[in-house]
Amino acid sequence: MQMPHIDYYLTTLSPYTYLAKDRLEQIAIKHNATITYKPCDIFGLFARTGGLPPKERHPNRQAYRLQDLERRARLVDMPFNLQPAHWPTNQAPSCYAIIAAQQAGGGDVGALVRSFLQAVWAGEEDIAEDSVVQRCLKDAGFDPDLALSGLLAGAEQFAQNLEDAVNAGVFGAPFYVTDDGAKFWGQDRLADLDAHLGTRA
Repeated sequence: MQMPHIDYYLTTLSPYTYLAKDRLEQIAIKHNATITYKPCDIFGLFARTGGLPPKERHPNRQAYRLQDLERRARLVDMPFNLQPAHWPTNQAPSCYAIIAAQQAGGGDVGALVRSFLQAVWAGEEDIAEDSVVQRCLKDAGFDPDLALSGLLAGAEQFAQNLEDAVNAGVFGAPFYVTDDGAKFWGQDRLADLDAHLGTRA
C-alpha cells in the first residue's frame, strides 16, 4: 500500500500555523504519512484567491480574530502575544530557509517551522533578520549557512509554491492537502485530517 502524503502549505507569519504546534507531525507518524513543507507568500495567496490581509479586513472580523486567537492559545496552552513586536515582517528569508533545509536534509523541518513561528508569536524576534534565521536553522539541526547559500533555490521554490497552492485550491494557512485530493484549512481541522487518513488504513 502506498504511503499517504500531505502537502503542507504554510507561512511563517500565521498565528494559526503557530497554534498547530506539532500536531501535523504527530498525525503523520500515526498514519505513516510523509510531509512536504510548502511555505508560500500568504499575501500573494490572498490576492490571488479573494482574501484580505488581517489589517484590511472589516473591524468586526479583526475583533473576532483576536478573541479567537486568545481562546485557541489557551486551549493548547501556548505562550502567545496578540501584538508581536515584529509582525508583519518580511516572510521571505525564513521561508527560503525552510525550503533550503528541506532540500538539504539532515535536520528536523517541522522543528524549524515551529522555531520561526515561536520567534514571532512568543519570542518578540524579527524572523527577517539573518541572525534569527541562522539560529533557528542551527537549533533544528541544519547548517546555519543555508540562510545564505539557499537563497536562490529558496526564492525559486517559494514562487512555485504559490502557484502550486493556487492550483491545489489553497486559500489560507495552515492548509493541508493529501495525495488523494482531500483539503483541510486551519489548525482546527487537524482532527478531520487525522480521521481522513484513518479511513485509508
